[in-house]
Amino acid sequence: MNSMFPRLVARTQRFTLGCPRRFTVAPDGSRVLFLRSHGGLDPVGHLWSYEVETGTERLLVDAAGLGAGADAPVSERERARRERARDRSAGIGSYATDAAVRTAVFTVAGRLYAVDVASAEVTDLGARGPAAEARIDPTGRTVAYVCEAELRAVGRDGKDDRTLAEPDGPEVSWGLPEHEASESMNRFEGYWWAPDGRSLVAARVDNTPVQVWYVADPTRPERPPAALRYPAAGTPNADVSLHLLGLDGGRTPVDWDRAAFEYVTRVVWDAAGLLVVVQNRRQTVMRVLTVDPATGRTGVLREDTDPSWTTIVEGVPAHTASGALLWTVDDGDTRRLTVDGVPVTAPGLQLGEVLSVDGDTVLFAARHEPAQRHLWTWSPGGGTARLTAKPGLYGGRRAGGVTVVDARTLDGETVTVDGHPLRSFAAEPAVRPVPHLMALGERKLRTAVLFPTGHAPGTARLPVLMDPYGGSAGQRAVAARSGYWASQWFADQGFAVIVADGRGTPGRGPRWERARGDDHAGPRLQDQVDALHAAAERFGDLDLDRVGIRGWSAGGYLAALAVLRRPDVFHAAVAGAPVTDHLLYSSHWQERTLGLPAENPEGYARASLIADAPNLRRPLLLVHGLLDDNVLPVHTMKLSEALLAAGRPHTVLPLPGVTHLGSGVPNLWEYELHFLRTSLGPAT
Repeated sequence: MNSMFPRLVARTQRFTLGCPRRFTVAPDGSRVLFLRSHGGLDPVGHLWSYEVETGTERLLVDAAGLGAGADAPVSERERARRERARDRSAGIGSYATDAAVRTAVFTVAGRLYAVDVASAEVTDLGARGPAAEARIDPTGRTVAYVCEAELRAVGRDGKDDRTLAEPDGPEVSWGLPEHEASESMNRFEGYWWAPDGRSLVAARVDNTPVQVWYVADPTRPERPPAALRYPAAGTPNADVSLHLLGLDGGRTPVDWDRAAFEYVTRVVWDAAGLLVVVQNRRQTVMRVLTVDPATGRTGVLREDTDPSWTTIVEGVPAHTASGALLWTVDDGDTRRLTVDGVPVTAPGLQLGEVLSVDGDTVLFAARHEPAQRHLWTWSPGGGTARLTAKPGLYGGRRAGGVTVVDARTLDGETVTVDGHPLRSFAAEPAVRPVPHLMALGERKLRTAVLFPTGHAPGTARLPVLMDPYGGSAGQRAVAARSGYWASQWFADQGFAVIVADGRGTPGRGPRWERARGDDHAGPRLQDQVDALHAAAERFGDLDLDRVGIRGWSAGGYLAALAVLRRPDVFHAAVAGAPVTDHLLYSSHWQERTLGLPAENPEGYARASLIADAPNLRRPLLLVHGLLDDNVLPVHTMKLSEALLAAGRPHTVLPLPGVTHLGSGVPNLWEYELHFLRTSLGPAT
């Protein structure tokens, strides 16, 4: 057993520390800003600049010099932002620039700073603290920020710090996203600058209607429980409105039918105008609204409907330099990029995200093969062109004709600027994942199978460990080694590990995303069974009398589901942070597929696991972080309570001080391994 490897995975944050990230390309293509720590074990992010002409890197801001060590205090707002963004870094976690990328602003330990990119001169703006969510206006004159729940502004010179909007109630905030926006919609902003820097549009969030739940750390009994406004399925959401705020003190509400369209999914304010995207509670209708900045009146620019749900796509709406609107359309089984309503990408090429707009050229990520995500461009004269060739997962940014390519492949991770590599200080992993990627069964389930390093076919019957995610937030069977650190480590302990993406996972088009319908349990469990049997037919070394399954979040739900409903196939399960009662999970996420509980009580009951407790016949380990404010610990506690009432033995492993991120817990993989080995027993 390589017992040091799990600890190294935790300390390096899955070998991401020391890697360049969060890129901003100057509009003239002269430089690229990015964050990077000083080493593979260093979590403190610093701000860097890559000078394109000379090919040199400059350290703009050393966060440690500003008091941002790994143990430096972080404001509650910043801590919440990083949790929603799944970011465990320290130091500078985010930054924003003016349009010309001459000035960058950021917060460290609750203080607001600006740095002149040319000279690397750092200025403490002396803003009221704790400061968070700092963004400088496009012209570079004024910096907006949030202090507690108040939206404020200060001059670039540190003068004229004043209030733009202050709460008018105990549960009101300005300039911050509500829980569902950041957790389910990937909207992390709560205000947006006008292009001329004279005004902004800001979200007012009133959490008064939202129920209060409490999260406590039992290892710190001197601390009171944290109150959390958590809108579970079928319960009231936060009241979200938008307001145009002038730096001269003017305030104008944005007017739309908020009762019918309570979700604000995106806001874009560029030279072509102000757009707001709204969605109804059932998520079957999405509208792109134009907004008159002078009056706040809105008009419907576009309306999309879907009887199942409408999909929020990253990076749209957006405008090209000539003013063309970028949007998407689900055309049969393909999600396509549209320009002024006309599809410009080919059928079969699944649009994933619009990454950048450089003049009239669009940089986007898309898939032909679900296990690979490649970079493409579209331009009016050149059509579509693929930029990346090697199998992998690619992201990037583009401006001024300069393209940043962030590549994750089976060989490693690299970042290049027009082909020139940025330095990575990441630690080198001692384990080399070797996933065998394939499409299995009649549904061509994208699957990765991993064996012990050096395993020779036919030499041993291997117990099987299914290692799925299975939810709609992401894929696991992909052509990137970074997705398999745990899978390969478990394989090296003597397992054949199977990672399969079933119905409902992204990357295979609109029909595949909706293929489960409102049945959360049946199709996703059947897909794991089918992948297991198809892999066993292809590889003769799999021992189907010893099959375990592990997973986290949606994967944890799937693991518990497997032993509760298919004990004939699965013989032991490790369920981390599982959603066990779907009525207790978040409104926007849950209602997307199951609808409103009042309209579909049977669907919620069929998906939940509590009633299955008497059926448990296999060993089950439930693992949950006690500070999880996404899938709250009540899910594990309720299932454990039901299992105990039914007289069904099981094991619960509480993780004090751990959130939904889950990673970074010392010895957790070893504990799981011991449980699985004990539960599955020796070969028969």
